[in-house]
Amino acid sequence: MLTSLHANNPLQRILALLLGIIFGFLLQKGGVTHLDVIINQLRLTDFTVVKIMLSAVITGMIGVHFLKALGMARLHPKPGSFGSSVIGGLIFGVGFGVLGYCPGTIAGAVGQGFLDALTGGIPGILIGAELFAVVYPKLNHTVLNRGNFGELTLPELLNLSPWVVVASVSFFLIFVLILIEKTGW
Repeated sequence: MLTSLHANNPLQRILALLLGIIFGFLLQKGGVTHLDVIINQLRLTDFTVVKIMLSAVITGMIGVHFLKALGMARLHPKPGSFGSSVIGGLIFGVGFGVLGYCPGTIAGAVGQGFLDALTGGIPGILIGAELFAVVYPKLNHTVLNRGNFGELTLPELLNLSPWVVVASVSFFLIFVLILIEKTGW
């Protein structure tokens, strides 16, 4: 079933659009398309964004590894490096701090009709993508490949079964979620 889906580009685009709409709907229902929720997360006074993100990480991690165990999915880890992580984190952080939205919440906020996301977020994404494309050749030779760790995954790094890592990380993240709830954040 999934092999035939991989060969069908139009169907993949339709599925991507539908899943994107569902993702945006869930972001909106979770309240993370509201600027005040995101700003309060950055001020460490409202942890709604962290709760949603940790829940998504747990659900996605278990789901992907479950599909992999059933032979329905294959992992394709992308090569990474400390240089690209630092540059990507800085770009993401500056954009998030300046506007108060990340790329996912901008799309949800635009869909909800927030003009700040439409007039600031969408042009910011386009300008940022163009600037990165312009400087990419220079960054690629100087910074992005520093500390290259290839396609290494956490289970490979720790030399453990993926399910041991999935269970350990899930329990830890659930503990963090419970701690956030108990402390009233």
